[in-house]
Amino acid sequence: MPASAMKVYFLIAECSLSYAKNIQKTKIMNEQIQSILNENGTKTSKIRKLLALGLTRRQVADLVANGNYGFVQNVYKRMMQGVADTAAQAAAAIAPALDYTFNRNFGVEIEACNCTRDRLARELTAAGISVQVEGYNHTDHADHWKLVTDASLCGNDTFELVSPILHGEQGLEELEKVCWVLDLCEVRVNDSCGLHVHMDAAEFDLATWKNLILTYKRLEGVIDRFMPRSRRNNRYCKGLTAVTEATINHAATIGQLRAAFNNNRYHKVNLEAYARHRTVEFRQHGGSTNFTKMSAWIHFLAKMIIFAKQGMVRTGTTLQNIPFLTDSEKLYFSLRTKKLAV
Repeated sequence: MPASAMKVYFLIAECSLSYAKNIQKTKIMNEQIQSILNENGTKTSKIRKLLALGLTRRQVADLVANGNYGFVQNVYKRMMQGVADTAAQAAAAIAPALDYTFNRNFGVEIEACNCTRDRLARELTAAGISVQVEGYNHTDHADHWKLVTDASLCGNDTFELVSPILHGEQGLEELEKVCWVLDLCEVRVNDSCGLHVHMDAAEFDLATWKNLILTYKRLEGVIDRFMPRSRRNNRYCKGLTAVTEATINHAATIGQLRAAFNNNRYHKVNLEAYARHRTVEFRQHGGSTNFTKMSAWIHFLAKMIIFAKQGMVRTGTTLQNIPFLTDSEKLYFSLRTKKLAV
């Protein structure tokens, strides 16, 4: 037999074998489908099994739901959500527990009124806090607090008290002493005042920036509810609604992320601070002289940053499901939510 004829012979044989295998597979598939359809289980159970077998949603709808594609689609969505939840749980079990110890450099800007800058400077100095009265500026200091003016504030004897670079829990101890002095001087706040918190962002990579922004954006509704109404969306701390997740995800540089915010610092999360201070600034918290409130918010932000280094929260995350908060922290913010809902 010529070589060419031999090739044709083997090709025919190979095709015949392949055809036979396909016929056998189809037969087995049909038997499995019929077996599922004959079960006494629920319609939902049958839909799940047929989808798992590899049938399309349209095919399953025709077989089980009298062509009701929407019903099958809802079952499919629940199946996919279950798969996602299982994967997330498995990842959480494998991933090492995050260390939320607060050891990050940070700084605060306390906007307030009802005390002259000279008097406050004297009392802070007497309490062992290094402070200087200065004109309005954006200069960072490592060795002293500064008292400056702020034209955006309303009230008598307004001021902005800006911390030096503080470090972790030791920095919070110094902040608490400052709050004692603010109380002594009967410092007050009003709706024009805010508490701005800077967190060191020098080591952030692009993924951390994206995770952080998306986490804040997805938690924005939760955060809004434990903030005063005056801080939920005003000209000095605009919301993140206008910044789409697609825009954030498509950004290839920190510059493109900043552009997504129109290079405007007056947002709840201010990326412009990175260019000037190598920090990320959180501007949403209302003005306060209360150390408990300040400390709770600072810890919240610090933990959110640590969490952002490995991921982001899911859309629709509730206060009770925020993964980086302890039970006592959830209780605190829950009580704040109740109080501010009145």
